[in-house]
Amino acid sequence: MEDNNLKDFLSYLQNEKQASAHTVDNYRRDILQFVRLLFKKETSELSDWKSVDVYTARKLVLELQSEKLGRASIMRKVSALRSFFRFMVRENLVPKNPFIGLTSPKKQQRLPKYMTVPEMDKLLSAPSVYWKDALAKGLPKSEDSAEFAIARDTAILEVIYSGGLRISEAVGLRLSDIDLLSDIIKVRGKGKKERICALGKPSVAALKKYIAFRKARTANDTPSAPLFINKHSTVLTARSVQRSLKNYLMMAGLPSDMTPHKLRHSFATHMLDAGADLRSVQELLGHANLSTTQIYTHVSAERLKAVYSKAHPRAK
Repeated sequence: MEDNNLKDFLSYLQNEKQASAHTVDNYRRDILQFVRLLFKKETSELSDWKSVDVYTARKLVLELQSEKLGRASIMRKVSALRSFFRFMVRENLVPKNPFIGLTSPKKQQRLPKYMTVPEMDKLLSAPSVYWKDALAKGLPKSEDSAEFAIARDTAILEVIYSGGLRISEAVGLRLSDIDLLSDIIKVRGKGKKERICALGKPSVAALKKYIAFRKARTANDTPSAPLFINKHSTVLTARSVQRSLKNYLMMAGLPSDMTPHKLRHSFATHMLDAGADLRSVQELLGHANLSTTQIYTHVSAERLKAVYSKAHPRAK
């Protein structure tokens, strides 16, 4: 059972902050865990939220560390509670935020994995190879089904890589978001913020081919209709794209741990490698802070150092 303070906070996240259902659920779970760990309660009904002080906050970090949680997980939970108490202070329910100034364990910065340009070329060719092989084995019901899958999956991979999209942004595209005359797409990112992303010539060609297949398959071409659809002519899910990607990675002989999000990493890394400025890449990715984008400069620097070490006669 949740008390009214927590309910109000979760409602605030959902309605005012436009947080996703997944984010709201994570906040709920983290706050309830805090109550269970430190107050040994199975509900969030504390007799007095004002009793939570900075010492309680520090105790939480110690408890989480004793449970062998990773640094990133602890930081997320501390951040959730900091946001919760910030809301409580704003509503005059507690005098101060005990999680302000709390030192979280430093997060280890891991460089994002990405594909090389030749690897991306292999991946983008994989849907055609995969479905033609499947057709030869009699797996799809018809050649039309295979051709549709090839066109659609090639298009979605091209769009993700060409525009640097998150998978949720790609499957959320509507027909009205595509402007093939100007080679741009309108993307709704986190917090429903809109941004414009560019499309390269291969992705435009792939989209045009897919849209022709789409028109032949469904009459639903209203502006608000989903761009990417499944065999039942309903919106394609992120889960479906992830499953297909695993098949294509296997077919192309590429690392199985590559994900749709790593296509986004590849986009950013390749842009910076080719001389794009950091601010432009930030805008294209839809990052609120430049510091989030700066991780890709480290990736490019590491790659250049590896090339130098291998190629320069006096590098070692």
